[in-house]
Amino acid sequence: MGILSMRLDDEMDGRLAREAERERKSRSEVVREALAAFLDSRERQRFLSDIARAAREVTPAEARAIAEEALPLDNEALHAAEPRAAYASVRKAKGRRR
Repeated sequence: MGILSMRLDDEMDGRLAREAERERKSRSEVVREALAAFLDSRERQRFLSDIARAAREVTPAEARAIAEEALPLDNEALHAAEPRAAYASVRKAKGRRR
């Protein structure tokens, strides 16, 4: 495991200490979680930027075809990740039809 040493101003240090106490975690654990979330966010932003850049390089018809091909896969992934949420929405929709 790598070691990182950093300096924080008094305000940031106090905020970190309070958050660690609230979460019942060490300050290092809070910082690791925050850094992981930050890096995940940056990677996602780069990924979405790459997608947007690639989308600008195709015609609208090509983009539509790609989106139509991906939509069933996206829906399938959402259903696998959140089967209850999908089921609940289906029940609500059925209830409205009656």
